[in-house]
Amino acid sequence: MIDLNDYESDRHYKGEYAGDLKALQKRFEHILVAHIVQGRAAVVMLEGWDAAGKGGIIERLTQRWDQRRYEVFPIAAPTDEEKRHDFLWRFRQHLPAPGNISVFDRSWYGRVLVERVEGYATEEEWRRAYDEINRFEAELIEGGTALVKLFVHVSQKEQDKRLKARLEDPWKRWKTGLDDYRNRARRGPYLTAMHDMFARTDTGGAPWTVLAGDDKKSARIAALTAVADSLEQHVEMTPPPLDPELERVAREALGLR
Repeated sequence: MIDLNDYESDRHYKGEYAGDLKALQKRFEHILVAHIVQGRAAVVMLEGWDAAGKGGIIERLTQRWDQRRYEVFPIAAPTDEEKRHDFLWRFRQHLPAPGNISVFDRSWYGRVLVERVEGYATEEEWRRAYDEINRFEAELIEGGTALVKLFVHVSQKEQDKRLKARLEDPWKRWKTGLDDYRNRARRGPYLTAMHDMFARTDTGGAPWTVLAGDDKKSARIAALTAVADSLEQHVEMTPPPLDPELERVAREALGLR
């Protein structure tokens, strides 16, 4: 069982952060190429508290990717059009084509988190959603799409520190709003919803990876390592062979022996 109390650690990253990050980003360059060449698709999804550091993880995850072959989807409240469909409809619209990777900043788990806690979904709707989500993810995987699910946890103390920084820095104020404080006031109900979510959706085919987010560097390296390890199991990581005719023409054109 996943218990978020086990992920409240502020231990500083012990490695050489810049070098370790650079090495991971090089792995991700190769991972995306492997998906492109082999026509494979992947979904990387992040959930977590407000100010947990999801955006910083996504920024570093995608920093060296070809922008034509991935897309990041920041999930907000559903639009009127999206509300006319079942809650999974809007996510299906953003699933990746073969050779592409989709990254979700928040996800379909909003139905059993914010919509449950804030009363936007009825109890019948959010209880039914666990099975609907498990079926959706199973279909995704059975269709050949890799799925990585990350949850970034921060302590109340660290979250408050980051919210304070957003309030005091005029260039960070755009990142905060009243919702942050409404959610903060309901930390207990959110913790209950999160633990229910883990218990019901941490499946063999689509497990959760929980990250201790109080130290941003540790969380970023742990997140990128988890995603890289998972996606490398999904594709063949041997570089594709060079086409002999292309090599012949190229060597002739470039004056190479």
